[in-house]
Parts: sequence; C-alpha cells; structure tokens
Amino acid sequence: MRREIVNLKFRRRRESLTDYRKRLALVKSGMDRVVIRKTNKRILAQIVRYTEKGDVTAISVDSNELEDFKWSPRANRPTAYLTGLLLARKLKAEDAQKEHILDIGLSSPVKNSIPFVFAKGCIDGGMKLRGSIEIDEKVYNYSNVKHVMELKEKDPDGYKRQYGKYLEKGAAPETLHKSFTDAKAMILARK
Repeated sequence: MRREIVNLKFRRRRESLTDYRKRLALVKSGMDRVVIRKTNKRILAQIVRYTEKGDVTAISVDSNELEDFKWSPRANRPTAYLTGLLLARKLKAEDAQKEHILDIGLSSPVKNSIPFVFAKGCIDGGMKLRGSIEIDEKVYNYSNVKHVMELKEKDPDGYKRQYGKYLEKGAAPETLHKSFTDAKAMILARK
C-alpha cells in the first residue's frame, strides 16, 4: 500500500483568515502593530506586541465603549475615527512616542475606508503611525447636514433606511455632527 504525502496548509490560511506572508512582514518591522477589525456591528482595535512565546495584546478597544462618551456606535467611519482616537488616548505616554504600524488584516486598502479613517483617529489622538494618511474630515464627521436634509425631503424612505438605527435610538440625523464633535471633545479631554 502506497501512502500519499499531503502538504496541508495552516488552518487559518485554508480558511482565508490570515495572510502569513503579510503578517511576517509586519512582525519583522519590530514595531507594535495597531490591529483593526470590523464586524457587522462593531469596530475592534488592539495594540499587539510580538514575543517569541506569541503575540501579547497591550491595549484593546471596542467601539461599544463609545457609549460612555454619548456616541451611538455602529460599524461606520465616524465610529472608526472615534475608536482610533480612544485607542490613542488609552496609550501611556512612553508608548505614544513609539512608532506603530497599521495592520488591516485581509481588508482591502481602499482610500477613505474604515481602517484608514481609524488610523486618522489614532494619529489625531497623538499616536505615531508609519506612513501618512490624508483624509478629508467631511468623510467621517457628519458635517454635510445639507445632504441629510435633502435626502429627508426627496426620499423619505431612503432617509429612514440610511438613518433608521439612529432614529430608533431617538437621535436626529441632523444633529449627528454636534454629537460627533461632543464625543470627540470628551475623548480628547480624557487623561
């Protein structure tokens, strides 16, 4: 009976959960990784250090923590920005001076996408990230109230579809910009 040798890949590679080549390049940088993952309802972020015994999570943030700052979290760009800001504010002073590297996992690197808006929040919070991120604030801060009002007048069903979760919680979409700036100010005031 002849045995066939099978070259079995790592389970996380088989399930398309980890790109080991990309991960190795990030680990070889020697910097702490700022890991961001988006679920359907939340944004999760961690600062991860590589050790020979395995990765160690130094700091972790969940977008649900933004409720403490009177922000209704969803898996969108404004929440990503505020989550990045919160992660940066949780850093100790000596860690904030170190340079970090962004780990977006299997997400596609698309301009103005959630991982990059999150990175912008980290940078605005005082964290040093390798590379430069140029994002217009209008992308994530709900400053285009005119668009919201036009949508409400022209397409009430589209308005309810797009802002339905906010309406259920009693938040008026027209005031989201003020809520965003208030939450941002509270996070920045945090010591």
